[in-house]
Amino acid sequence: MTGITAEGKPAPRTGRLVGVRSVKAAPHELDEERLVRLVAKGDRAAFEELYRRTSPWMAVRLRRRCVDEQIVAEVMQETYLAVWRAAGAFAGAGVGGTATGWLWTIAARRLVDAFRRRAHHAEPPPAAAVPDLAPAAEEEALAATVGGDVGDALRCLAPELRQVLQAMVLDGLSVRETAVLLGLPEGTVKTRARRARIAMRRALT
Repeated sequence: MTGITAEGKPAPRTGRLVGVRSVKAAPHELDEERLVRLVAKGDRAAFEELYRRTSPWMAVRLRRRCVDEQIVAEVMQETYLAVWRAAGAFAGAGVGGTATGWLWTIAARRLVDAFRRRAHHAEPPPAAAVPDLAPAAEEEALAATVGGDVGDALRCLAPELRQVLQAMVLDGLSVRETAVLLGLPEGTVKTRARRARIAMRRALT
């Protein structure tokens, strides 16, 4: 990763940005949320620290979903470019969520976009609109943590159900995005998601 210029373009790590403030505290002493807020103010040092801290696990997580190293590299670049440009979207939101969760949501959607670019086929017809429903209890729990009873229940799911639930709940992807990511028909994604939620409800009650 070479860093991002003030204009939103890759720049050598040795370059400097005009008008960028330095971090008052040592970057390694700050949590990810504080780093993102400093990135939103154009802080290069905070951006470099955020990348150093989060890029290893992000690369591993992307490789679990994509074996093409070129796509993984492209998604990593696009993700951190988006972070530099749009960090204010997180910094200005004072409710819920974590910086790492926000960052992974960007990466997951960039991965879906990359798959679509490589598909070379027409988009499927729009799916029928589904009315908005309040999130089920297991979805709220999964969104917050995968430890304890929730983690145990998730790990007990059949692999094909677990990967759908992880994409839709943990990664925050839509049915269509999940279908692209996993290479499945949308109807199969909906069926597996329904089966996974039923299994999770039973395990958590």
